[in-house]
Amino acid sequence: GINAEYGVLTAAGNLKLKFPDQQVTEDIIMLRSISDVNLPKFLAHDLPLFDGILSDLFPGVTLPKPDYTVFLESLHISLANLKLQATPWFVDKIIQIYEMMLVRHGFMIVGATMAGKTSAYEALAGALNDLHEKKLMEEEKCIFKVINPKSVTLGQLYGSFDPVSHEWTDGVLAVSFRKQASSQAKDRQWLIFDGPVDAIWIENMNTVLDDNRKLCLMSGEIIQMHSNQSLIFEPAPKILYDTIPVVWLKPKEKKDISTEGIYEAPVYKTSERRGTLSTTGHSTNFVMFMMLKSGEPQEHWVNRGVALLTQLDD
Repeated sequence: GINAEYGVLTAAGNLKLKFPDQQVTEDIIMLRSISDVNLPKFLAHDLPLFDGILSDLFPGVTLPKPDYTVFLESLHISLANLKLQATPWFVDKIIQIYEMMLVRHGFMIVGATMAGKTSAYEALAGALNDLHEKKLMEEEKCIFKVINPKSVTLGQLYGSFDPVSHEWTDGVLAVSFRKQASSQAKDRQWLIFDGPVDAIWIENMNTVLDDNRKLCLMSGEIIQMHSNQSLIFEPAPKILYDTIPVVWLKPKEKKDISTEGIYEAPVYKTSERRGTLSTTGHSTNFVMFMMLKSGEPQEHWVNRGVALLTQLDD
């Protein structure tokens, strides 16, 4: 509860500093802060309940929509460079990650495999770099380093003493953390942990994730975090750590996606559709389905046998 309160108060303080002379009431500032800090960790079916609670706590208060025009322009450029579609859901999640980064120095991006976690922070980094180049929103260039904490031993991650010479050797995390913390540049520095979170290694980061913002090594060295430094965790969806705030990425399941205006076109290797797979019932030449925009219903194209080929028969 204390961590959540701290996040809300930090967000409220940032909003108050951002709008010092404008007529923004405390009700609006607190409602915006509570929404920005808590919305990212809710799933779709939780949102109506959360909205109902907020309406009871702040009756009659309507939130003005934040102006992200400049940010969205850079974000769309970044997504295009990554060959990604700027769907409303994905754009909203990237904005939530950005807002979470402004109020917390450590947070998790949680979702199943292929949910878009890596693409989300890569697109955000590209957008921030574009804003920096254009000298907009007072943003700085973004630099990030990815570490898989479970790919090495605990000693290789944090560092260890040699059992014979008792000489200390820094680990991967210690070297990367010190380099970012000692940087004199104003760049945003992200240290991304792409791997499962467990008590074996995460417990050693308690002093980093709380208000101390210090990494304490067994060698006795204490490294203070840089003000523009962030720790981003990308764990499995069912392995969380209660002191770290969460941004959930849960795309819609295929059964929940509307197919109106879409033709689900089959893709084949060649025009020959011989053989049938016992597992799926498709032709052995079948590759996948592609979702194509269409002004006609699905049956229109199915009845005409319209399909895509990866190569010609010749």
